[in-house]
Amino acid sequence: MTVTLSVVMPAFNEATILQTSVAEVAQGLRERSIDFEIIVVENGSRDGTLELAKSLAADHPELIVETLGTADYGAALRHGLLIAQGSTVVNFDCDYYDLGFLDQAIAMVAKESGPAIVVGSKRGDGSDDQRAWPRRLVTMVFSTILHVGYGLKVSDTHGMKAMRRAAVAPYAKQCHLGRDLFDTELILRVERAGLPTDEIAVTVEERRPARTSILRRVPRTLTGLARLWFALRDHSARQRTA
Repeated sequence: MTVTLSVVMPAFNEATILQTSVAEVAQGLRERSIDFEIIVVENGSRDGTLELAKSLAADHPELIVETLGTADYGAALRHGLLIAQGSTVVNFDCDYYDLGFLDQAIAMVAKESGPAIVVGSKRGDGSDDQRAWPRRLVTMVFSTILHVGYGLKVSDTHGMKAMRRAAVAPYAKQCHLGRDLFDTELILRVERAGLPTDEIAVTVEERRPARTSILRRVPRTLTGLARLWFALRDHSARQRTA
């Protein structure tokens, strides 16, 4: 079977919601008569997520289960993107997915002249971010840093995304950062290469508490942003001298 759509879902300690998430996404895609695969990339779980994912594959033939030894959300996204077979790749989290976003986004990236990446933006006009205000504040500050300091064009980098795999995969291979910043680095590299990006305003309503506290995530992100600055600067320097 030829796969036209790959849905990548990182999974770290998601045993409580993984079955529901996979079932809802799979059923929604079957109703759309899309040739699809769902790639669950378990990474470093300690709660039986991997065993559950493998058991779900018996009920969902479209499900592919991959596993990484270390808890690393960005590495899971990157791995799923690079092994995907679909011409379009969509990133969903186990606690955050929206088939309405998928419908709009895949139509946009399917056009050869369309965007290489479409982001589900929590900050765009018409978006509805229902998370607690500290998380909204962190997102605002993070996005502002990316716009002012890095030249980001879209208003958000985290969360749901749809990508044209052939256009984006070469830049995913160049990315150095994992954890919270893989998708940020990927979008910046794609934009700096001159490929178009776009966004769709979305509603964000968390299905479970966040995995990482703000106090832990902010210092880690700031350190990662510094590493990203040097990685992008060095890449630009190599391009100028090539």
